[in-house]
Amino acid sequence: MLNKLHSNGYWTQRANFIDIPTDCPQRDERLGWTGDAQVYIRTATLNCDVQAFFNKWLVDLIDGQRPNGQFPMVAPVKVAGDDGGPAWADAGVICPWTIYQVYGDRRLLERQYPSMLKFVEFCRKRSTPELLPSARYHCFGDWLSIGADTPKDVIFTAYFALSTKLTAEAAEVLGKTEDASRLHNLYRKIKAAFNNAYVSGDGRIKGDTQACYVLALAVDLVDGERARQAARYLVEDIEKYNNHLSTGFIGTKDLMLVLSKIGRHDVAYRLLFNDTFPSWGFSIKQGATSIWERWDGWTPEEGFQDPGMNSFAHYSFGAVYQWMVENIGGIKSDGPAYKQILIEPHPGGRLTHAETWYQSIRGQIATSWIKEGETLSLIATIPANTTATVILPASGPEAITENGRSLNQSEGVKVESSAAGRTVLKVGSGRYTFVTKTK
Repeated sequence: MLNKLHSNGYWTQRANFIDIPTDCPQRDERLGWTGDAQVYIRTATLNCDVQAFFNKWLVDLIDGQRPNGQFPMVAPVKVAGDDGGPAWADAGVICPWTIYQVYGDRRLLERQYPSMLKFVEFCRKRSTPELLPSARYHCFGDWLSIGADTPKDVIFTAYFALSTKLTAEAAEVLGKTEDASRLHNLYRKIKAAFNNAYVSGDGRIKGDTQACYVLALAVDLVDGERARQAARYLVEDIEKYNNHLSTGFIGTKDLMLVLSKIGRHDVAYRLLFNDTFPSWGFSIKQGATSIWERWDGWTPEEGFQDPGMNSFAHYSFGAVYQWMVENIGGIKSDGPAYKQILIEPHPGGRLTHAETWYQSIRGQIATSWIKEGETLSLIATIPANTTATVILPASGPEAITENGRSLNQSEGVKVESSAAGRTVLKVGSGRYTFVTKTK
């Protein structure tokens, strides 16, 4: 099922990434929708080399930026409006930052930075003096969610904070220290406004939906006890839905990543392996060979959704593949362009083995693991001219061997730390075979 899920995302991407990132190839919406692009871009980089593709499309996005700084719903601007609204317009910040993170493309970041800065300033001017949404603004919301209505002002403020935070980080990369300081300060003020306006004393976030808690945790808008409460409420809401998601395009993008961020890999695996409605597995069980636009594109009870808006080649919900690579495969970039790599698989659910590879700009990164009882075997391939941090679930270095040898006899492996059942290793390029007792 997981192989099929990846295949469905890959072929849906291939069907849509033709000159511009269209949202679907079969109806009169063959447009470069910004919300879909930003939701999926990180996964897109894991399927194909999309550096040149987005380099071109981001010029279209700058061309479509309004004089006041707002980015459009689609780029090039055609048919749909030039006011993208929260989570759609933010593609003008999220997409260039993602391309820099994956490919180290500093020139693209330099080119896009003025438009990113202009957009954040637009959001600030559009907001009230308290940095909250004005009375009137366009917002699609958590598009195509199931049985949950996430307040649009929560989405507005969370994405305003995210774009401000990412633009601040871009300013640091480009050596624009004054901009970076000012933007980080603005982010802190937006965060305070979010907590004052939307977070109650018991940590409930306005709307009390899965997407509310996902956004707050993904953008680090809640800290300490409030973060712990948000994590608990998110899991409780999933349980309330009989261990199913209720999120749309916006919430689903970060749902699985946030569950792993809060240490609930078990809940993420439960969602991943569901094959009842709504879930990724449900569409596959119905014979899907691509990613559906809607969770309910077809159901046994209702049949096909309204054909006016019911695509079966729409990649947004395929963004889950990022979680699969980073948590099943355990492959992450530890800084821009995979110069430093993090290897930390999280076996779970019914999986007893997994093989994952990614053709990065530095070369192929690959992991292969088998879990047998309390023994975990991991083969990790690290490309030339890179280094990696490998984190293994082991009581200590003495519980790990590499290619049949103890770690102190293994060339290229250095023990960095060991605590709380996690041992952290540093390795250079090469192919390593680790075996560890997990308990």
